[in-house]
Amino acid sequence: MNVQKENLVIALSDAGFSQEAIEKAERLWEAGRARDLIRHLRLCRCELMDILHESQKRVDRVDTLIRQTEKTMETK
Repeated sequence: MNVQKENLVIALSDAGFSQEAIEKAERLWEAGRARDLIRHLRLCRCELMDILHESQKRVDRVDTLIRQTEKTMETK
């Protein structure tokens, strides 16, 4: 396997992408379809960002609960 392609596969795997997404990236790489590969990687990035934003919302909710609980306990 080409070192650059192997690095691509490892990076996508480390980022938690599905085997399907990784195989698609491999096929695009092998076909020399750089624009399509970049588009695919950008879509993968968008998926990660969506997950990040949803996780941030959950953290914010927990932070709110912590502050509310602290205020409630302080007044007792």
